[in-house]
Amino acid sequence: MNMSFYSAAVGAYQQQLRMNVQANNIANVNTHGFKAEKVSFGELINRDVVGIDDENLPKGTGARVIQATVDFAPNGLTETGRAFDFAINGDGFFALYDPSDGEIYFTRDGAFTMAQFWEEPDEEAIAAAEEAGEEAQPVSVWRLSDNEGRCVLDPQGNFIVIDPDEIREGSRLDVEVNLGVFDYAIHEGMVHVDSSRFSPTDRNGQLYLGTGEVKRGYLEMSNTDLALEFVKVIESQRAYSYCLRMVTTSDEIETTINGLRG
Repeated sequence: MNMSFYSAAVGAYQQQLRMNVQANNIANVNTHGFKAEKVSFGELINRDVVGIDDENLPKGTGARVIQATVDFAPNGLTETGRAFDFAINGDGFFALYDPSDGEIYFTRDGAFTMAQFWEEPDEEAIAAAEEAGEEAQPVSVWRLSDNEGRCVLDPQGNFIVIDPDEIREGSRLDVEVNLGVFDYAIHEGMVHVDSSRFSPTDRNGQLYLGTGEVKRGYLEMSNTDLALEFVKVIESQRAYSYCLRMVTTSDEIETTINGLRG
């Protein structure tokens, strides 16, 4: 009897985890470059018991969420006309360098902007400041960024520096921007860091330049299928209610049995 309680409780909790994934997919239906996740279930401990006529019958303890697999399928591009919006037509990712932890992340969200960063002065600037009896100050530079403190990289892995003087003289569309497109042979196993960023693992293989074409003035749409997600939500809700009903039924049976002992 305790096993039925356990199986039902585990089932309800696992459906709640599935619902969390579906809620995240729905919440990011309008997030550019977002890749939806799909939940996979697996059996817990399972063994055979001897039944009538010595027939082996399966006896398990429920199921659990094994993983949430990312669906990297594209879902088309939308035109924005903005100079610092980019989309990849084909395979590959944009690379983002995060100064806070020194890690490089990958994304399909190309909604970038100009951002100001401060660099330490070079040796010539330090020497010139010392001769003048002054302290060398950090140097202001403008880079292409995701507007969250991370820098976009070019095909050589360098920061993309934007000259604000060129923008003042012309327009943003006149500024040449060379974005790097990078890819892995295996996408399975990339860690979904947040809504649209991914971190590679050893199982993804060697990094190489991607074959996708960068289109300026476009953004990639989220690949969340809203109708499918709502269907999955209904499935999870009903499975959750069934698990709770199983707990109630097990409690009623055990109460009845305990009442017969007297």
